Amino acid sequence: MNFQLNQSVEFSKNKPSYLFLRGAVDILPLSISIIPWAILAGSMAIHAGLSFSKALAMSGIVFAGAAQLVSLSMSMEGASVFTIYLTIFFLTAQHFIYALTLRNDISILSLPKRLSLGFLLTDELFAVSAPLEKRRSEYLLGAGLSFYLFWVVFSLAGILLATVIPNLLNYHLDFSIIAIFIAMIVPLCKGYPVVAGVLTTCLSGFLFKLYQIEGAILLSGLIGMLAAVLTEKIGMGE
Repeated sequence: MNFQLNQSVEFSKNKPSYLFLRGAVDILPLSISIIPWAILAGSMAIHAGLSFSKALAMSGIVFAGAAQLVSLSMSMEGASVFTIYLTIFFLTAQHFIYALTLRNDISILSLPKRLSLGFLLTDELFAVSAPLEKRRSEYLLGAGLSFYLFWVVFSLAGILLATVIPNLLNYHLDFSIIAIFIAMIVPLCKGYPVVAGVLTTCLSGFLFKLYQIEGAILLSGLIGMLAAVLTEKIGMGE
């Protein structure tokens, strides 16, 4: 009897509808934490001179928080289109690594599903799909669509609020960017190499910023990765 019950539970957990719902629920904390960031992106698009439709289309089509904020700020400062494209390319280059990591699980799917998951692939979706058992297409689709819905809806809220609250950018909503990455990184800090890399990145980034060294974020990230690699090699040598 217990064996049949366990079989029934395992079967229900493998159903596409269950996996879809589980993905949407698992990413919910990150979806909620993204709300201030989405509001900021929507309001910033209006302050950058975009029309209502263009601002909404940017969140709906681009669907990349950091890329949207950086491109908007660069546009407001008069940067060239080439400079903006080049910056965004390097800013979002980690998605190539995400795609390669998930390739074995995604390549077996049909083209429409691969394209859909490719569009929905974000830092947050990759974070919740880190465990191998959470890389089913239904799970990824549920998580990705849930996160996308939160982003577009609250970007719309930011667009509407920008017309009511002119100085919305002064409320430091950009802190949510830091908060959400902390929420993603902390659960992944397992093992000495990862901890060493994160701590080295934070410390070097703080020092570079203190002494106003250009490219502080890029340099601190590279130093952090080097520290993680060296720590792993030292551990393997022992």
